[in-house]
This record gives sequence, structure tokens and C-alpha cells, in this order.
Amino acid sequence: MVIRKAKYSDSASIANCLMLAMEQLLYEFISKEDYDAAHALLLYFVSQKDNQYSYENCIVAEIEHEVVGAVNYYEGEKLIELREPILNYVRDNFNKEFNPENETQAGEYYIDTLGVAPHMQGKGIGSQLLQYLIDHYTVKQRKTLGLLVDKENPDARKLYLKLGFKSVGKKVLVGHEMEHLQINPLL
Repeated sequence: MVIRKAKYSDSASIANCLMLAMEQLLYEFISKEDYDAAHALLLYFVSQKDNQYSYENCIVAEIEHEVVGAVNYYEGEKLIELREPILNYVRDNFNKEFNPENETQAGEYYIDTLGVAPHMQGKGIGSQLLQYLIDHYTVKQRKTLGLLVDKENPDARKLYLKLGFKSVGKKVLVGHEMEHLQINPLL
């Protein structure tokens, strides 16, 4: 398996992987449960530059030339700037009242979304993607990594804690209570 920075040509595979984790959230964006519309919105932004979900802000796991996992992440201090194109598009096309809470802030690299292709789940790919980010940012660059985990996903929480993340509080994202976890060089 190769873990690498994503390329534009990975956009469709990235969107497929991230959709696994974002489906319900994207329904909030578009104000309806429409898988095709939600997927199209995500693919549109993954394939563009300079936004929160851009391929520019992703790493991928590749096995035999197939992208089987993806992580979307960025500097927390850039959230407002990266989110602006998405907010404008969603408000203009789907939901005029869309105003999500800020899920991150300055002082952390934020792991927004992680997804592994269904046929490859349970093989440690998600753990390896996270470990790659931990090694690159927390160990080598001495930066804090943060993420949110849904209270409805205890298996994900267990994985994050096993990798060294610690609870630092609670956050609300699009009306859902989430636990904020971080791993930093000082803990």
C-alpha cells in the first residue's frame, strides 16, 4: 500500500470514500435525502481547488493503482477561507439558511473526513492513514491534529483513542453533538 498526496485524477475515488462518512451530513447541506445530489455536490468540490473538500487537502491510500481510502484535512485556521466557496454554493443552490458551526480552529491540523472503500474496510487502512498524519504532523512537525467523532460511532472513537488521541471537549456540528479529540506533541 502506498499513502500519498492526492491528485486531481483521484477526485472520483476520493468522493466515493469520503461519501461513506459524510452522507448524512451532506443531506443537511442540501436539505434532502438524495444520495445522487449529495454525491454530486461532494465530487464537485473534491475536484475543485481552494475549498475545504478539495483533493488538494487529501491524502489517499492506494493498492495496485486503486485508491481504497482517503483523508481530508487542513489547517484549522483556514476553515473560514476554505469553507466560503461551499457555503456560497450551498446557500445559492440548496439551503439559504445553511450556517454550520465551526468544527475546528487555529492551533490544529483538522482531520475533517476519513473514508475507506467498503471492500477494503477492516484491513487497517484507516489506521494507517491516520498514523501517516500523526507521523508527519505530530511527530515530525510537532503539530496538533484534531478531529470530531460522533457519539453514535463508538468504534471510530475507540480507534482514535488507541492511536493516541485524547478528548478535549465537545462541539456541535450541523446540530449533532460531537466529541473533539486531539493528539499533540505535548500530551
